[in-house]
Amino acid sequence: MPQPLTATVQSRFPARFPTAGALLAALALTATACTSGAAAPLSDTGTDVPVRRGGSLVIGAEQEPDCADWIGTCGASVWGTYLMQAQTIPQVFDVRLKGKNWTPVPSNLMAYEPTTKLVGKQQRITYRLNPKAVWSDGKPITSADLKYTALQVRDSKAIFDKSGYDRITSIATPDSTTAVVTLRSPYGNWKQLFGAGYGVLPSHLLRGKDRGAVMKDGYSFSGGPWKIASWKKGVSVTLVPNDRYWGPKPHLDKVTFQFASDTSAAIQAFSGGTFDALYPTPQLTTADQIKALGGAARMQVQSQTGNLQALWLNNAKFPFDSSAVRKAFAYSVDREAIVKRLFGSYGVTAPAQSFQSPLLSRYASTDFSGYQPDAAKAERLMKADGWTKDGSGFWTKNGKKAAFTVTSLAGNQSRELTEQILQSQLAKAGFRMTIKNSTPANIFGRIAPAGDFQLGLWNLTDSFPNPTLSATFSGTAIPSAANHQSGINFMRIRVPGLDPVLERVDTELDDTARIEASHRAEKLIADSVPSLPLAAVPNVLVTGKRVGGPLSINPVEGPWWNLEDWGLAK
Repeated sequence: MPQPLTATVQSRFPARFPTAGALLAALALTATACTSGAAAPLSDTGTDVPVRRGGSLVIGAEQEPDCADWIGTCGASVWGTYLMQAQTIPQVFDVRLKGKNWTPVPSNLMAYEPTTKLVGKQQRITYRLNPKAVWSDGKPITSADLKYTALQVRDSKAIFDKSGYDRITSIATPDSTTAVVTLRSPYGNWKQLFGAGYGVLPSHLLRGKDRGAVMKDGYSFSGGPWKIASWKKGVSVTLVPNDRYWGPKPHLDKVTFQFASDTSAAIQAFSGGTFDALYPTPQLTTADQIKALGGAARMQVQSQTGNLQALWLNNAKFPFDSSAVRKAFAYSVDREAIVKRLFGSYGVTAPAQSFQSPLLSRYASTDFSGYQPDAAKAERLMKADGWTKDGSGFWTKNGKKAAFTVTSLAGNQSRELTEQILQSQLAKAGFRMTIKNSTPANIFGRIAPAGDFQLGLWNLTDSFPNPTLSATFSGTAIPSAANHQSGINFMRIRVPGLDPVLERVDTELDDTARIEASHRAEKLIADSVPSLPLAAVPNVLVTGKRVGGPLSINPVEGPWWNLEDWGLAK
């Protein structure tokens, strides 16, 4: 199901969704990898600093979630996951790095890896729970909890995303540690069920009650290593260890996430010792601020993220309703020059050659690599499509110029820089591009869903290692009355033969076959050039000298995915 469209609050759920503000972070961070003194170099590996037991940390948090009802529409903020949900709600699958790929792996909630099989046209999934798993009140986590959670998602109102759960026809609980879920049709992303985003909720505490009312302002129960000690709205969230947790216990006595939406102020607080760690979305001044911290700031940059920046062409609007024009456009954009300008100081110099984000690299191909700057090819394509250049050097056809407007986030200096580079490159190739930016609310609330644009510049974010190209490129995802105006194929893309291949990607249970289908889909997309990928956008974690532990960023579960392993450095 398509996700809400915001500029600064990213969704927690396993689909693709546009974000207007993420590139602001990316450009601002490009200078931070080239720091002076002892600042950390570009690294995906993280660090491991020995810790001692006890003590507390204060971490700056840029965003405060609206509520803590994780399956409700109000609980969509990814910061809710970072601060509370990942720390307190057990889930069936975790996402971990295996080799080069972020992969769903069974969590310690499970006694065995869940299994799945087809029974006729239905999919049957069997879960066997770890008998040691208990809630913070000492009550076992049981199959009844899985059933309660699934039916709350499937049957309740104001649920953020029912994808997968809406296929459930029955849930059997033959014993307290076994649940058997039957889906009416195959669901390739079945490992996300009871995983990232929702997890498992305690039926013995919530059944018969208003779940949203109980959870929205925080809750006392936990099935994770931490409990919510307090949530002071507008101020902070404080976590303390869950003494009943059956896994490794936290080293720290307390962690406080203090809300600080102003990035510059947060960095100053970090510099002064108020904050021990940050996960910043920097403004353009952030690079110099982090440089000035020298060895006091330990910085990690993660390139294998779920963030993909692209140029989105409206296939239903002139001039991009012509495949020839779209291809000529692709041969006229020097994507490598743009990427080097924006991300070179991170060590990211090559453009993205796929519409799969780095998080989904196992499903990605490199079919867009053939689109390098080539003025001769662009000219041949335009002439064959009936275009000629006028006296000013711009392409003209039937009295209309090859002119279009680009739309992105107003006031975002990084977007404006990208647009200026594009404007110069395209003018040399005979295209006239003008800039008309707007607010995120206007872009994603009105302009993009209505298809009222020609060229868009924004990011797509994948929040689970599952291929979901259909959310962006399937004809069924074009916003319409049929889908209640909810699709995110804003570009009105209709590539012949693509939809059946995307359906195979969505429903195929064999991963090898799924990868093959994904590659076929990407080739069809690249051959049509319905839009053009630019670059992956990295994540950054900044920690101070007091912080120890294995410190790294999980692109799905966030920078504090293993907070129980953090501690005060020895």
